[in-house]
Amino acid sequence: MRVAFVGKGGSGKTTLSALFSRHLARSGAPVLAIDGDINQHLAEALGGEEKPALPLGAHLPGIKDYLRGTNPRITSPESMIKTTPPGRGSRLLRPLGDDELHARHLGRAGGVPLMVTGEFDESDLGVACYHSKLGAVELYLGHLVDGPGEYVVVDMTAGADAFASGLFTRFDLTFLVAEPTRKGVSVYRQYRDHAEQFGIRIAVIGNKVTCEDDLLFLKEHVGDDLLTHLEQSPWIRAAEQGRERGELEPHNRHALNILREAVDSHPRDWDRLHRHAVEFHLRNARAWADARTGEDLAAQVDPDYVPGGPVTA
Repeated sequence: MRVAFVGKGGSGKTTLSALFSRHLARSGAPVLAIDGDINQHLAEALGGEEKPALPLGAHLPGIKDYLRGTNPRITSPESMIKTTPPGRGSRLLRPLGDDELHARHLGRAGGVPLMVTGEFDESDLGVACYHSKLGAVELYLGHLVDGPGEYVVVDMTAGADAFASGLFTRFDLTFLVAEPTRKGVSVYRQYRDHAEQFGIRIAVIGNKVTCEDDLLFLKEHVGDDLLTHLEQSPWIRAAEQGRERGELEPHNRHALNILREAVDSHPRDWDRLHRHAVEFHLRNARAWADARTGEDLAAQVDPDYVPGGPVTA
């Protein structure tokens, strides 16, 4: 199951991405965390010894070449864009699989398998946007065949910027982290309005709640989309200062259990995932990609491809 964490900058989405990933890993569940935020802090938030891996965004041409496999509809890696959907002959992936892509790009932090998009560095200034790097994550998820009981947790870019690509349609459930402030819930309204157009399921997590008035504020502005909340946490503050001690507070541990129950109760809809993938691919093809590649990229869509099929070696 694929989960995204989104929210206003500073809302705590990276912290909650890390907490939820560690919560799953400690239960014995197979989990992969992906840092898809321009501020690459998920490894630090996960804590512990870090085994770095090659960033996905810096190796996009090689990733394209590997994933296209023998798909005859993709003439070259150069004609493959971030939205190119898999088809017959494409290489499909299993989470944490024994394959070339995971061997290169899978690291570990705080006991959690981790993949990173990579930082926005000096060579990108003035010539690229961060979504060019996020294209690697979009392609990865588009070629991933994951099942029940397997978790992929992605820390996304802040605010409504996540809607600048079709990546927001790649998830089974999107958790929006909101502080009990007007700014905190304004991002929720933006996300809700965009998500409704595509049938994207969102659930709001209140964060940094200090009193009953905070909780009432969230309930007033978020309504039934409020799934649960985390209270202001001395444990989290200590962990952020490198002083992790003891256990997370009972209420906040319970909130993590609620998140997992929400994910597990939402079955995968492969047809919806693939339909969105095709829709956004055709949008990108018409808007810019056909002109840039000199090809009709609508031809990359394989009408006989069955989403969620067996993995290709």
